[in-house]
Amino acid sequence: MKRPLVLILVSAFAIAMASISVVSSAVSDKTAPPTFTRDVAPIVFKSCAVCHRPGEIGPMSFLSYKEVRPWAKSIREVVVDRRMPPWGADPHYGEFSNNRALSQREIDTIVAWVEGGAKEGDPKDLPAPPRLVEGWQIGKPDLVFSMPEEFDVPSDGVVPYQNIYVPTNFTEDKYVQAAEIRIGNRKVVHHAVVFIEEPRTGPKPQVEGAHSQEHRLVGYSPGENPLEMRQGVVKLVKKGSQLMFNMHYTPNGAAAKDRTSVGIIFAKAPVEKRLGTVIVGTRNLDIPAGDPNYEAKASFVFKQDSHIEGVRPHMHARGKDFIYRIVYPDGTSKVLLWVPRYNFNWQIDYMEEKAVAAPKGSRVECVAHYDNSAKNKYNPDPAQRVQFGWQTWEEMMAGYIEYTVDSENLLQETAKLQGPASKQ
Repeated sequence: MKRPLVLILVSAFAIAMASISVVSSAVSDKTAPPTFTRDVAPIVFKSCAVCHRPGEIGPMSFLSYKEVRPWAKSIREVVVDRRMPPWGADPHYGEFSNNRALSQREIDTIVAWVEGGAKEGDPKDLPAPPRLVEGWQIGKPDLVFSMPEEFDVPSDGVVPYQNIYVPTNFTEDKYVQAAEIRIGNRKVVHHAVVFIEEPRTGPKPQVEGAHSQEHRLVGYSPGENPLEMRQGVVKLVKKGSQLMFNMHYTPNGAAAKDRTSVGIIFAKAPVEKRLGTVIVGTRNLDIPAGDPNYEAKASFVFKQDSHIEGVRPHMHARGKDFIYRIVYPDGTSKVLLWVPRYNFNWQIDYMEEKAVAAPKGSRVECVAHYDNSAKNKYNPDPAQRVQFGWQTWEEMMAGYIEYTVDSENLLQETAKLQGPASKQ
């Protein structure tokens, strides 16, 4: 039986409208304003929560919509300007395993979310909160060493660097896989470095702010990462060693106390190499008052075939930019890192995605610029000539390099490592 023409037309129209409805729905879903639970929370949990949570350096917590929503416009501003998350490396040079910078797509998502009203969204879309160990970014330490007693920080004046010694009581050599400094009072601690003080005869060194970088275990300054080495690379703490806490305190107008600690995780499997540290820098700094672009240079030559695991530039408040370049024995070269907008408030480690080969004879050149003019909003006093010094109103030029030596192989020596090597 033939279907009436009107029925055929009605059916065709219904099918067409249904198709349009499906397409429209799909388009609508794709163009729907981002929500916190579906689109923004994954970004915040991945890139912000490690610092923005109770007890960490972030001044506010970002673990829920209720906590994030009041800061929506401020968040948009700092991510568009790439001030947050703090990451100074120019993306055209080097690839880093700890790159915390947001992608352009993530930035666009946050902007669209804010401009769309910063809606919460369906609670069912919310991802699981990040798994973070309270008080530690490296996870629960095998051992924690603390300063033997609180240090009294006066309300004002200049406090010389403090070298505070803590015995390990190790009766055998230990291999450290990760370490993290936990500051007791961030309001008065500018930075801290824990050094491995190996057994010695004679008096202990009392040099302000200085120590052998080969024996550097881990440091703390705003933005600096805990020490977390790739599998097979460690720091060695010899039996009988002490840990020296090199503390830089800055009075803030009120008397305070501090008792800082360091947590250590030991290697649980055979390891291959020790991580070494060297500083490429100079103390020959003499920055004229008002100079907007003072330049300092330094270099270091590898004496053995090596691999660079990471780098970290260090300057003070007048620091403007910093570049690392490696020049190979055949004359070719490449930029390892360029920080075009150095920020003294964020001392960042840049850990290589893949260790960079540095054959014997390779030279690492570091070039730093300083802005001692009034245009530098962080400048303590543009009318002052500035030279090298440990305090924040003075200046430093230090290009840290973390490296391993190709010929070293500890596999046989550490073959029996099983479980936490934490005997004392």
